[in-house]
Amino acid sequence: MSPALSHIKITQEDDIQALIDGCLAGSRISQEKLYKRFYPMMMSMVKRYTNYHEYHLAEEILNNGFLKVFQKIDSYQYKGSFEGWVRRIIYHSIFDYVRKNTKYRDKMVFAEEERDVVVTKTPIDKLNYDELMQYIQNLPDNTRTVFNMYILEGFTHREISEKLGISEGTSKWHLHEGRKTLKEKINTLNK
Repeated sequence: MSPALSHIKITQEDDIQALIDGCLAGSRISQEKLYKRFYPMMMSMVKRYTNYHEYHLAEEILNNGFLKVFQKIDSYQYKGSFEGWVRRIIYHSIFDYVRKNTKYRDKMVFAEEERDVVVTKTPIDKLNYDELMQYIQNLPDNTRTVFNMYILEGFTHREISEKLGISEGTSKWHLHEGRKTLKEKINTLNK
């Protein structure tokens, strides 16, 4: 976390609604408290998509995402969790960066089996970002939802099962099926 924020103390009593209201009013302290509260989990998500050796890049992406959070906070409609809303904006910031910096694609990281795996020169290199996302979009609806939540958004199987009302085993099955389908499609590029 940035040393400049170390003086801001966050307590459990800091209600999210009070922080949102403060941000809407332009309170710098509320913005800093909100940033500090969500920094660890959002930075963890950003790091899943960037090279761990490029911390400054992850922080730049994260800060751009939080800037959008503060600029768009008046559009939060209290549907779903505020954390999910912030996560979605940070997620879009990651892929905004990817789209603008095509050389960055080689450094993209996908979470797999509770560890990070860097994508290296494989048949997937024949795909560009849009083609890969199209393959993901072509997965069956439930499989695509679980795949995106687990791989792209960093939810655990427990969180997915709670949010979708399915068992953890079903969540794992959909993830397995999504990976298997994508692997088969990507491997056909070798032919």
